[in-house]
Amino acid sequence: MAYALYQIIVILLDVLWWIIIVQAIMSWLIAFNVVNLSNDIVRTVMVALDRMTAPIYNPIRRVLPDLGALDLSPMVVLLGILIIRQAILPPLFGLV
Repeated sequence: MAYALYQIIVILLDVLWWIIIVQAIMSWLIAFNVVNLSNDIVRTVMVALDRMTAPIYNPIRRVLPDLGALDLSPMVVLLGILIIRQAILPPLFGLV
């Protein structure tokens, strides 16, 4: 039972990892005018990604210093996911 819970948590963290990666790539594509927010599909995807990640980013953005256009909160979240997956979860579930 514990291993099944461990696997579910790992899968959810992997999904969150890929959501953050896709959002970063989409924001770069928008910033460099490869895709345009006037496209309904692009706007819908970006709004959905923003709604999924904003609750995670907002507390981190309050703590991090303002660096202008550079947003480091996705990097901090990805680092946190990596630490949780490799350093916290295995000992917690006795998989070391």
